[in-house]
Amino acid sequence: MFQWFDTAEVDELARSITAELVKRVPPATLGSQDKTAATRLRNTHDAIFARAGKFARTHKLNIYKKARLGNQFRWALKEAGYPLKFVESWTYDLVTLITLESTARKDPER
Repeated sequence: MFQWFDTAEVDELARSITAELVKRVPPATLGSQDKTAATRLRNTHDAIFARAGKFARTHKLNIYKKARLGNQFRWALKEAGYPLKFVESWTYDLVTLITLESTARKDPER
């Protein structure tokens, strides 16, 4: 029963993907109209969400762990200085992805 509340792995995932995002696309570079910056942001998005999807497929995530991951990610992005709309968008995308991927883990025909 206590494993249901063990969030060490999801906390580590939230920390690591936030650190990767901050390293690859610092908050100060988001306002740039540069084509290279847009490509870097898209590639970073793809890499981070690929890691999160793989994590969701390989770990048993209950509703508490999914919520915890989203919350940890959201607050880490806010603390890093990302704009609110960016934080909300990426958090929504992350939680949606892990929910769909963990559901696909249970029912491969979905």
